[in-house]
Order: sequence, then C-alpha cells, then structure tokens
Amino acid sequence: MNQTGKLRLGVNIDHVATIRNARGGDHPDPVRAAAIVASVGGDGITAHLREDRRHIRDEDLSRIQAATNLPLNLEMAATEEMLEIALRHKPHAACIVPEKREERTTEGGLDAAGQHNRLVPIVTRLRDAGIRVSLFIEAEERQLDAARLLGAPVVEFHTGEYAHAGLDGDADHEAKELARIARMSALAREMGIEPHAGHGLTYDNVKPIAAIPELAELNIGHYLVGEAVFVGLESAVRRMRELMDEAR
Repeated sequence: MNQTGKLRLGVNIDHVATIRNARGGDHPDPVRAAAIVASVGGDGITAHLREDRRHIRDEDLSRIQAATNLPLNLEMAATEEMLEIALRHKPHAACIVPEKREERTTEGGLDAAGQHNRLVPIVTRLRDAGIRVSLFIEAEERQLDAARLLGAPVVEFHTGEYAHAGLDGDADHEAKELARIARMSALAREMGIEPHAGHGLTYDNVKPIAAIPELAELNIGHYLVGEAVFVGLESAVRRMRELMDEAR
C-alpha cells in the first residue's frame, strides 16, 4: 500500500524544448506540453534548467507556472546561479541533480555524502524560501544518511542502472537493482524521507518500480516525449498512468 496515496506521475518536458531548440523559434512549445499533461491527469511538471540552456530556457519557467496549476519540480545543479533562479521563481520543489556540461543526460546520482558542506547552504536557502528540496541520488544507504543530515524531505532514486540492466537482458542485475531500490525506499520512509524514483523508465519496465509501495512519485520524461512522436502526448501520458495504476 502506498503510504501517501496514489503514486504520482511527474512528467519531464525537457525534450519538447530540445526539439524546439533544434530549429530555434517557439515550436513545439513546452508550455503547451505542460498544459496537456495537466489535462490528462499528470500530477506534476518537471523541468531541468541546465547551465548551457540546451532545452528549457529561463523564460520557460514562469510561462509554465502561469499556464498550469500543477506543481513545478525544478531540476537544478548545485550552483549559485541556479539557486538564485530557484529563489526567484519559487517552484513547488527543487531537485538537486549532478550536472556535467558534456553529458547527454544525467548519468548518475548526486554524491550528497561527498558534497555535504557545499550542499548545506543551498538546501538551507531553498528550504527557508518554502521550496521543497529533493536530492537525486543513487539508492544507497550512505546517500540516504546524507540526505537526512542535510534535512532534505525528499529523495529521488536514480533508476538508470535498473533500466540499463533490462535493456541489456541482464535479468539478475535488473532484479538486484530493483531489490536495492525497494530496500532503500523502505529505509527512506523509516527515516521520514519521501522517496521518488526516475530515469530510463518505460512502458516495459515501469511496473516493477511502480509496485514498490513506499514510492510516492515517478518522474518520467524522455520516453514519454519519444512516444508522443508516434501516438501524441495525451495518449503517452495516459498509458503510463494506466501502467502505474495497474502496478498498485
């Protein structure tokens, strides 16, 4: 049983902006994507404002907030620039993620344990501004301990290893990763931290993750935008929502 009610679906709309930016101009508009997600039962909008602005742009954030009442989860690097932007826009939540300029996508979890001293002032200022802080981490006890010490109320477990194991056909590794995420989700609850999960989730692999009773939210983006090319964003989000509900 989900300890916080229905498993929420946050939809990451970054890659609608990626397509827009490939040609310049305003089409397709990520704000329209946010409105569609709201209309078909999505529970939140996730957007990652990267240092190089490769997809979401600064002005997109206020436009998204104005266009929908869904909570905005701003993914951000632990930098002074991104902190100031978060404080200015005051999203519902700010998820601190690792970021390297050359990476195509986020390649792993934040080392919250190793970066404790750097993260303390950022987490404190976000929290003091009424922004719900989340840390995007690997499903490891050391990282959970760090999140607790930092006072982060939410963690999002990186599910990339689980997703990659399934794509590689390594059933044993996939099962081990799933079990690890389940154990750490339970431990997070024991610590008073709300666990979320995301990265690499698809129609084919979402159900075992969604079945973990302690998880409160999944954040899914790239796959849904890719499916939307073929079936439309409404259908893609609805199908993911159905699979998540079936798993519960």
